[in-house]
Amino acid sequence: MSKSSKSGSDNRAAMASLSPFELKDELIKAAGGGVVERPANVSMLNAGRGNPNFLATIPRHGFWQLGLFAMRESERSFAYMPEGIGGFPKHEGLEERFEIFARENKGTPGIDFLFGAVSYVRDQLGLNAGEFLYEMCEGILASNYPVPDRMLKLSEVIVGQYLRREMIGKHPFVGDFDIFAVEGGTAAMTYIFNTMRENFLIKPGDTIALGVPIFTPYIEIPRLNDYKLEVVNINAVVEQGWQYSKEELDKLRDPKIKAFFLVNPSNPPSVKMDDESLAYIAEIVKERPDLILLTDDVYGTFADDFVSLFTLCPKNTILVYSYSKYFGATGWRLGTIATHQENIFDEQLAALPDEQKAILHERYESITTEPDKLKFIDRLVADSRTVALNHTAGLSTPQQVQMVLFSLFALMDTPDAYKNALKRLIRNRKQALYRELGIPLEDDDKNLVDYYTILDAEYIGERMHGREYVEWMLKNTQPSELLFRLAKEARVVLLPGRGFGTQHPSGRVSLANLNESDYMQIGRAIRKLMNERLEQYKAETSGKKGK
Repeated sequence: MSKSSKSGSDNRAAMASLSPFELKDELIKAAGGGVVERPANVSMLNAGRGNPNFLATIPRHGFWQLGLFAMRESERSFAYMPEGIGGFPKHEGLEERFEIFARENKGTPGIDFLFGAVSYVRDQLGLNAGEFLYEMCEGILASNYPVPDRMLKLSEVIVGQYLRREMIGKHPFVGDFDIFAVEGGTAAMTYIFNTMRENFLIKPGDTIALGVPIFTPYIEIPRLNDYKLEVVNINAVVEQGWQYSKEELDKLRDPKIKAFFLVNPSNPPSVKMDDESLAYIAEIVKERPDLILLTDDVYGTFADDFVSLFTLCPKNTILVYSYSKYFGATGWRLGTIATHQENIFDEQLAALPDEQKAILHERYESITTEPDKLKFIDRLVADSRTVALNHTAGLSTPQQVQMVLFSLFALMDTPDAYKNALKRLIRNRKQALYRELGIPLEDDDKNLVDYYTILDAEYIGERMHGREYVEWMLKNTQPSELLFRLAKEARVVLLPGRGFGTQHPSGRVSLANLNESDYMQIGRAIRKLMNERLEQYKAETSGKKGK
């Protein structure tokens, strides 16, 4: 082997240890660098990141129109001053003035939605329309701190109704839950891990379980010096449609496992947990009422008839939901953490040893006269601002307003027109990809969500060229080699499936961020690469047979 080729091999080996999101940057360099000459009209196809190329327009139009109305309300104060000074909206007559505004601007995009939203809040949710408009106007003007800091009062009610519809549906559910509005799902994860550690719910050396494959940060966070947790993998079985077998779920019966963290529907397989598995976990929780569950359900809104684990095990579960993917709002950073008002987190805090209670009493005594009674979800809020800055905690109010408008848009869409359009969009893209691969699309699984798809080299290779070819390819292929060849030769960027905990060499394709013709091009590029490897296989094996 030459020195340069050995160096390249070493670099690839080092890159195999990178997070898939960091490796993606190297793949982008390989696809877009200036080392290899390419025609100027050939563009890079980055199917690596999950950022959708679609977004919800109607609630955004509503946001901007609401902003204009709120500005008009603000300018009613200090109107005698020409220097551009406004004031807070005024409660009295606000609803009537909004109706005048809506009539004056009828036909303008967003106005009908806003008018309908106010009606829905008043007539369907039973809330005071004037109070709602005031909270929205003050919020969009960002003229006050978030109060309450965990979430604005009526905003929490409306977002709660949205979560009930999308995460619980028609399933029986007893009791209420609290919501903490946060800066997207990533902030939710950060806050939860931190508060669990600070409150002795998890400690260095403790064991947690991860449902794998899983969003890479869940794999990486427990290993950090901040936590030093032991991890037991609960492996989804590809041959069983990426579901967890009973044998795998039985690992949760081990009392040393403090918590089970999962993404549902999964990332990257993009499959929702089936009803049987949900019920089986609920049975385990009955035997293990101390087991903490954390479910990240960001892709639940793309699934058919989705039911969250939060529904079946509400007192044991922390529910994380982000608006980013479904509404095309990754830049808004909108997420929620929800816990049932009767939960094991508060029970475990109450049962801590006196020494640990004393430490926590001192930690939170500056923000409440009864720190021992501070709920887990309110500790999340305080810890998100290092406790001392709790008085300025909370998601920015314009973000909360947009979250509310997204929620109302979905609640008012009783035929699920928006949801069905998105499902149709991403599933057509998947069909186009597999059609160009030349592989039959096994798409009869009702649990498939299809926001992502895993292109498993073993699965694809065997269906294209047979088992012997696959065994040769796996033996003679470095973990990231095929991904780098796709990037350099076809300018196609995929994320490595290995980084998410998958057991086979694979690439994760986001079906949300490119157009249908692009997925056709990706399918052709992968097929071309596989055919080239087939020629190498034939040359090597025929030479050996000749000897």
